[in-house]
This record gives sequence, C-alpha cells and structure tokens, in this order.
Amino acid sequence: MSVGSSAMSNAAAEVIHNDVFIVTGSNTAETHPIIALQMKAAVQKHGARLIVVDPRRVEMVNYAALWLPEKPGTDVPVFSAMAHVILKEKLYNREFIQQRTENFDAFAASMEKFTPEFAEAVSGVPRELIVQAARMYAGAKNAAIYWSLGIPEHTHGTENALALIHLALLTGHIGRQGTGLNPLRGQNNVQGASDMGAMPWHFPGYLRVDQPGNAEHWERLWHVEPGGLDRQLGLTTTEIVNAIGPAGVRALYIMGENPMMSEPHLNHTRGQFEQLEFLVAQDIFINESGAFADVFLPATPWAEKDGTFTNTDRRVQRVRQALPPRGSARPDWQIICDLAKRLEARLGRPASAGWDYTHPSEIMAEIARGVEDYAGITYPRIDETGLQTPVWDENHPGTPFLFAGTFPRGRAKFHPLEFVPGAEMPDDEYPFILTTGRVLEHWHGGTLTTHSKLNDLYPEALVEVNPADAARLGIADSQPLRVASRRGAIVLRAKVTEKTTPGVVFIPFFYAGAAANLLTIDAVDPLAKIPEYKACAVRLAPAREDELADPAAHLPRARY
Repeated sequence: MSVGSSAMSNAAAEVIHNDVFIVTGSNTAETHPIIALQMKAAVQKHGARLIVVDPRRVEMVNYAALWLPEKPGTDVPVFSAMAHVILKEKLYNREFIQQRTENFDAFAASMEKFTPEFAEAVSGVPRELIVQAARMYAGAKNAAIYWSLGIPEHTHGTENALALIHLALLTGHIGRQGTGLNPLRGQNNVQGASDMGAMPWHFPGYLRVDQPGNAEHWERLWHVEPGGLDRQLGLTTTEIVNAIGPAGVRALYIMGENPMMSEPHLNHTRGQFEQLEFLVAQDIFINESGAFADVFLPATPWAEKDGTFTNTDRRVQRVRQALPPRGSARPDWQIICDLAKRLEARLGRPASAGWDYTHPSEIMAEIARGVEDYAGITYPRIDETGLQTPVWDENHPGTPFLFAGTFPRGRAKFHPLEFVPGAEMPDDEYPFILTTGRVLEHWHGGTLTTHSKLNDLYPEALVEVNPADAARLGIADSQPLRVASRRGAIVLRAKVTEKTTPGVVFIPFFYAGAAANLLTIDAVDPLAKIPEYKACAVRLAPAREDELADPAAHLPRARY
C-alpha cells in the first residue's frame, strides 16, 4: 500500500551501520536470536542507540537507550505521536518527501490529533519518552525499524505497519545501507513462501490474481488453457475455517501447518473441523490438526531433502540432503507432483509434462522464468553463497538493500490514520489484556520443538503476571491459575515477573495442554485478514493442582 513491497528493505546484518534503531512487536532475543546477537553487537561495539516499544520488558530492553512500555493495541497512537513531534519540530526530510513521496499534506493533517499527551493517555507511555524517541530517530544519520508479528496481529495491524512506514518516509531513513523498514519473518522460509504466491491474493511474484494479464502470464508458462486459472481472490486460513460447512468448504489439504494450535478461538475451530467431509494432512509429525485427517502424507524434514530457503534477508540459499528419508516419507514437491498427476488422470486430462521434475533445481529454473526478482538465480550461482533478491539476470550480484532510487510503486504513499481500539478491551468482568507469542525454546504451535530436547528446557507453558497484579490478587509464583476469556479457559502455572507490565498477561503458543488460542479472539484486520492474537480480555482465578495438564501426556501425541 505504501511502497509496493512486503519484504525487508535491508539485510539484518546492516544493523551495525545503524546510529539508531527501533525494535517493536518483536521479542527478538527469543524469536530471532541470531539477529538479536547482531543488534546487541550494534549497541555494545558500534555505539548504536536502541529504542524498544513493547508492552513486555523483553530482553532487548536491557540494551535499550529508551523503552516505551505501551499497552497492547496502541501502536498507532505511539508511532503517530512520534510523527506528530517530527512534524511540529520540523525534523522531517523535506527534500526526500518532495522527491519520493505523495499524499503528504493529507497525512500531516491527520497527525494533528496524535499529540504526545493523547498518546500517553491511551497507551500509558509517558509523553517525554515519545518526544525523546522521535528526536532520537529523526536526528540519526542512519536509522532503521525492525518489527515482527506484534505489529500485524491486531485488528488494526495494517495501520500499525503504516504508522511505522510513515516514520521512515518522513525522515528519509530508507533506500540506503543501515536504514530501512525491516519486518522480521517468523520462520526460515516464510519470505520464500510469500514470494511463491502462498497467499490467497497472488500468483508467484506478487502478481494479483484479479489484475488483467497476470493469470495469462502463468497460463502461458504452465501450459494451462486460456481462462484455466482462477481470477478471484481466495480465502485466508481464518476465513477458510469460518467457511467450513455443507454449503462452503468441505475438504482441507493442510501442509506444514497446524490450525488446531495456531488458529484463534480454538473451540470454534474444533467445531468447524468436525464438520469437514475430508481432510488430508502432509507433515513430518501427526499434530493436533492431523488427528482429524482421513489421509496422512508423511513428508521429509529439511535435512532429508534438497531445495532452497529464502530467508528474512531475501537471501536464497541452498538446502542439501544430509540424510536419507525415513520410512515412506518423501519431499513435499514429490508428493505434490505425484498427487497432481493422479488428479489429472482422475479428471480425464492428458498427462502433463509440467509435473515431471527430477530435481528441485528444475523447479528453480521455472521460477526464474516466471518471477522477475528470481530471474538470475540458478543452483550453480548459489552453490556456496546465497543471493539476495531481486536478482535481475545471471550477471546480477543481488540486492543487499532496496529502494535506492525509487519504490516499486513509484512514489511512496503516505496514508492518513485514525486510532481504532482493539476488538475486545478489558472491563470489570475480564480486567486483563492477554498477549501471546513465542519463547526461545519453542517455535509457535510446538509441532516440531515439543518432539525435541528443547522441550526438556521448557516442558509446560506459564502465564506471566506482573508482581503488582500478583500482589493485589494474592497470586504466588508457580500457583495454578485459571485464565478465562469469553471463548474458553485454560489452567497453567503463574510466573510472577516484571517481564510483563501491570494489567497485561502473557502466554506462549506452544503448549497443547493449555493452548493459548483457546482464549484468543477471531476478529481480524479487515484488510490483511490477520487475527488479533496480540490482545484480548481475560480474567484470572486460582485453580487446583489436579486441574493442570500433564506435560508428558502431550509429547508423543501417541493418541493420534
């Protein structure tokens, strides 16, 4: 919407060239620990100043010059108040705005109401900290912003991201080394999946399915009959779950995903899954979603297959098979191609040569023919060192940072913003805000990590409670607590800690015995369609020891 791209504009390692950098919506030390090491080095060895904006006192706060402890769901007021200060004090880059942006006047008018005093009233962040952060970021020679899922996982996640983008456009901190807008991807190949069209709106290369010419491009490349590719926008995962029923979605094919842990409002999700007529699960373990499967297709993990990952830096890297597949497991691409051939035969179509790959390098060659950013990527070129997209041809060296001369959409666009509270705010009945996330030892729903030795380090989830709230409610550390929302309740032990702020409790995703997403709300951002995982209203009450789930009962998933 703003610059015409959804990728990190700069490499993570460029943080050592930052004078100032903002980390928000990211517990970087636990969810991106290698990038966090680079950030710590930037502060300790290179003199960078770090601003952390987060409702929790995450580890990176220990390295920060400023910590803005906002209430969950108040990103727009906080970052727009920073923009307000930059505008009022004329700290903006007038030349950059005039030459490379549009819609500035309408945006600036919308920032009038976002005074530091207003932001303090709704976010809890002292106005002085907001003013300091604005001056520090705007006054830097090179400044960058890094964020993760704490920004988009709100009903106003699009506006959250725009509020951050505006800061870079106001100050010109983009298009150079050591600057930029850097959304940290949550898994090793999320950027690659995104580039390949694993969203309901795009073909590979971010070609919108409903724009003329895009479907035709892929029909020619894939030898599909004219009009054979759908031109209608599809459904997101949450929308698919809501559409399950006799008159809607009747079958699901799930690959490398676990909606029965990762979707919000899991009691609703379970009820929807029970209506499915047919479910296929393709994975390396049978997880909570696989328990509903009529057919399970065993896939290989990364060490048992060849291919590439495109990481959060936009770097395309080789993956080489180190071990033979176990049992009947096969690489995902082989399973998909085999299934495609069988579907063609079932539909009475002639066998297509388009599924007769013999190695992933042939798939990469097809990607290079169809996706402009990958045009110069070949397996020989990335045999030793990966290349950062865009790679325009086989002589191009790759692109460490983006937008040096222009933006994909031409001029970057400012968007006027309003503050809209979250879908569910605390009240007398549910007085706490629950926010969710990951921990260092586990990844997301735990399908992989709970099968590993990492589980010995963190065998059960805990609910983090601030000491002030614990003292007021008489909660002791390690005491069993029942955490309830309007959608469900779970029982888990309390962890009394200053890592969370008063009025906010935190629960990680990974633990099936007390799944955080039994509590979360399934309200979504109307544009991005991402659920509001990061804020819902809950209440706390004492529970009994015998109500706690047995951690060992959930490790082997033998019941599946």
